Amino acid sequence: MTVTPRTRRRLDHLVLPVPDLAVARTRLTQLGFTIAPEARHPFGTENARVFFSDGAYLEPLAVAVREDCEAAAIAGNVFVARDQAYRFRRGDNGFSAFVVSSPNAAADHARFVRLGMSAGDILTFSPPPGATGGVGGGAAAHLAFAADLRSPDFFAFSIERAAAEPGSPALRTHANGATGIAEVVLSDPNPTDFQYYLQEVADTRETEAHSFGVAIALEGATVTVLNADGMEAWFGRRTSTHARGLRGRAIVFRVADLAATARLLAANGVATREIAGRLIVDEAPGQGAICAFEDTK
Repeated sequence: MTVTPRTRRRLDHLVLPVPDLAVARTRLTQLGFTIAPEARHPFGTENARVFFSDGAYLEPLAVAVREDCEAAAIAGNVFVARDQAYRFRRGDNGFSAFVVSSPNAAADHARFVRLGMSAGDILTFSPPPGATGGVGGGAAAHLAFAADLRSPDFFAFSIERAAAEPGSPALRTHANGATGIAEVVLSDPNPTDFQYYLQEVADTRETEAHSFGVAIALEGATVTVLNADGMEAWFGRRTSTHARGLRGRAIVFRVADLAATARLLAANGVATREIAGRLIVDEAPGQGAICAFEDTK
């Protein structure tokens, strides 16, 4: 039997449902982020992304044309169907998925099917002619979806692009000094129950277990699943010890100068807390996850 070597994946982006892009733009600007122009998907959703110099980005996602979204979901579009299900269960403000880069989405899909963790058919799309923005700046994208039936409120997918993501140096420069995403934080009362699922998405077996949960290294970032004690210790947030399933909770950003970030947030009227050397900003409309900032120095 031939064993295919594993190469851990790079964090590509995070999907953040928002009520509408204007609300997200207002809040993310308060947090000191530079937001790209709005872009429309061909299946009824739209985004206004936040790019980072490490190559990852945030995708605040809104519903532009509800009828188009509903038709796409009925036709088997997993991306839209999962977004609709998340909004039905959790509301229009949250953190629903993380995404890794892929050299071959078709191979990822086949692997997810073989392992019983495929969330549905592979999705290939390009923005329509004349559209501004969109995945790949006009180039086709291929998405392979992975989900765990025990976790209805969070999923993942890999993305293969025919061209690199857009994002000029100006769009990757932020007033808060953020240079990238250091950590993606999820929660569950028993984090190790989802270790295997996350390892397969990350395409790595490297895992660090500790008393608060598990951490799985991506290229350039870490996916951490914390239990209730871990969420309280690191983010000052006590989560339920009974509700099961992965939940997207927090995003940790690298910043060049944490003191400068603190001054900017204070000037913008953003309330912060300091825990373990990080600045913590709780969720707000247009910001569906806890944002934490840590000094790269």
